Amino acid sequence: MRRLSRRKALTLVRELDAFPKVSESYVETSATGGTVSLIAFGAMALLAFLEFFVYRDTWMKYEYEVDKDFSSKLRINIDITVAMKCQHVGADILDLAETMITSNGLQYEPVIFDLTPQQRVWQREYASIEPLNACRIHGHVYVNKVAGNLHITVGKPIHHPQGHAHIAAFVSHDTYNFSHRIDHLSFGEEIPGIINPLDGTEKITYNNNQMFQYFITVVPTKLNTYKISADTHQFSVTERERVINHAAGSHGVSGIFIKYDTNSLMVTVSEQHMPLWQFLVRLCGIIGGIFSTTGMLHGLVGFFFDVICCRLKRGVYRTREDVQLHHEMNNLNNHQAPLLAEDVPQE
Repeated sequence: MRRLSRRKALTLVRELDAFPKVSESYVETSATGGTVSLIAFGAMALLAFLEFFVYRDTWMKYEYEVDKDFSSKLRINIDITVAMKCQHVGADILDLAETMITSNGLQYEPVIFDLTPQQRVWQREYASIEPLNACRIHGHVYVNKVAGNLHITVGKPIHHPQGHAHIAAFVSHDTYNFSHRIDHLSFGEEIPGIINPLDGTEKITYNNNQMFQYFITVVPTKLNTYKISADTHQFSVTERERVINHAAGSHGVSGIFIKYDTNSLMVTVSEQHMPLWQFLVRLCGIIGGIFSTTGMLHGLVGFFFDVICCRLKRGVYRTREDVQLHHEMNNLNNHQAPLLAEDVPQE
């Protein structure tokens, strides 16, 4: 019974064979078929090789959602050099909620504003010789996630319940010079290797009453790659500068004003990689598609070639079997002609 059941199982498996074997005696090969096969195999190898590089490559996927984190603080990283002495300038932040942010996290460092390439290399040696005519303001502060204004203007800031003010009574108007260089300005966690839109910006002015304005839109961003995972912020910026002239209707205060606002949408940037199963599916599609396409093209070209060269003769359509039978009859007649001549009786 067991042998009988095994035989039935083998018979059933053989009937389900989707790849039937054909005897070699029934297989017909041709030079054109071999040529097409070589072209198909070459195309398969080339596309499979290129598909392997696609599999190794990664790409960035961007997803958008509403930023629901309103309670956390926003970090602002600052490194700005102003062409004025440190005792003459001050920096502070006032946000939309009328919250005054103290500049305790910012450091004021006297430096040289005009630097030649040699001075950039030997800045410390020249600092002991030349007068320090500029102030480097650098560090970071934490602010609320609402619109705010970071401004650098004349005088040190004073915080009081009814607002804020800058003491500028002891600063001569001739010393006003808000030429500046922004070495670094970013929001959120600092990530090495990322260049922000205002990094390396340098503005030179020869007017004492110059106002520089930067309007920034900050977008919260989550970055997830195979090397780093961090919460940072991208931003776009629009610049504007003008001369303060009250007589001409251009009112305001001389200084550097960076007005920022946070976007309600959050962007998640993640590095994606093609999974192995998808690579295998695409590889099978390439091989099977080329094999089927070249087979159909070869059969179609062979059909038209056969019709034009072999099946059309004097406008009459004849099948391949008729042509072969015609050739066989001609050969038989050629072999039987001498025998018929010998059978003729001689007088």
